[in-house]
Amino acid sequence: MKRYERNMKTLSEEENQQLRNHKVCVIGCGGLGGYIIEMLGRLGIGYITAVDGDVFDASNLNRQILSNEATLGKSKAETAKARMALVNSDVYVNAIVGKLNKENAEEILQGHDIIIDALDNIETRFILQETAEKFNIPLVHGAIAGWYGQVTTILPGDRTLDVIYAKKDIRGVEKELGNPSFTPALVASIEVSEVLKLLIGRGEILRRKILFINTLELEYNIVEL
Repeated sequence: MKRYERNMKTLSEEENQQLRNHKVCVIGCGGLGGYIIEMLGRLGIGYITAVDGDVFDASNLNRQILSNEATLGKSKAETAKARMALVNSDVYVNAIVGKLNKENAEEILQGHDIIIDALDNIETRFILQETAEKFNIPLVHGAIAGWYGQVTTILPGDRTLDVIYAKKDIRGVEKELGNPSFTPALVASIEVSEVLKLLIGRGEILRRKILFINTLELEYNIVEL
């Protein structure tokens, strides 16, 4: 299919076809999540669940790819669905308008091949890790703050967030450092590449290690966990 011909050489035709059969759940449709959904859809992931309870406001316009002046006040999850209908109508987006919590996590997450963390809330990340492990689903984690970002891939049983966020009551630093336009796009692209490697079963993933990104000093460091 011409739509995917530029995926070829990076992916085989068979690998690209297989992507249509996969289900990926993206938790958060803001800075990270908007870019992630865009990239997954353009790759040809057949089923994307987009979860977010928020609406767009003016403060999102500096960095969130799904936000524009026409979408202010509109649901982020529903906007993700509408956007993908324009980009790739072969992709089904299940828009869930609401925040993931202990009560609904199992219902939302079960049945997916991979879960992607595009949150800005540490407490909810632990709910993701716990539920992903229960259903034996890989979890790709990403976080951003100012010039900085991090990515890791968590397979069931790894409990990697227990190491990264040893103090579960700590606050994310993104509220102090802010987020420019470029950091979400960069970190989202690495998260999507981790998802793709998991789905096609080749390449090295960031398992039990974390990639720290410092765009200010151009430092990219992988730390074993």
